[in-house]
Amino acid sequence: MALRSVKAPTSIPPGVIVSSSIINKPQSLRFASTLTASLAVRSNLKLKPASPRAAKFSCSASSSSSALTPQLRDTLEKLVNSEKVVLFMKGTRDFPMCGFSNTVVQILKSLNVSFEDVNILENEMVRQGLKEYSSWPTFPQLYIDGEFFGGCDITLEAFQSGELQEAVEKAMCS
Repeated sequence: MALRSVKAPTSIPPGVIVSSSIINKPQSLRFASTLTASLAVRSNLKLKPASPRAAKFSCSASSSSSALTPQLRDTLEKLVNSEKVVLFMKGTRDFPMCGFSNTVVQILKSLNVSFEDVNILENEMVRQGLKEYSSWPTFPQLYIDGEFFGGCDITLEAFQSGELQEAVEKAMCS
C-alpha cells in the first residue's frame, strides 16, 4: 500500500485513513487508500459532515479556544496540591496504560515515594486543561509540592542525577 504525504486537505474521501504519525509537521497528514473503517485524527482537527446526506467529511482546524476554564483551573490546582507528589498519567499506578507513565511510576516506587495518581484518560477536559495549566503537551506530568516537575524524560534524568530524590525529600519535609 503506497503512502503519500499531503498538506492540510480540505476534504477526506470515503475509505481513507488519516494518521497523525508525523509528529513535528502539524500540517502534514498521511493518507492510505483502503476500505477499512479506521480513522485517527490529530487533536487540532475536527471532522464535520459536509452536509447531512453526504458520506464524506470536511477537515478543519479547531478554534484556539482555551480548554482551561476558571472552574477547571481551580479543580486542577486542588488536584495538584492534594498531595506532596501528584502524577497525572495514562492509567493508574497499578495499571499504567503507557510506557512513559509506567517508567515514572517505577521511579517513584523505587524511591518509596507516596504519591497520588490521576488517570487523565478518564476525563478529556482534565487532560486538555492540564496541558494548558502546565504548558506541557504530553503525559505523564509529575508535580512535586504543587509545582510542575516534568514529564518522563525530565523525571528519569533527575532520578539518575539524584535531583528527584532531593526534590521529593524537600517536599516531604515542608
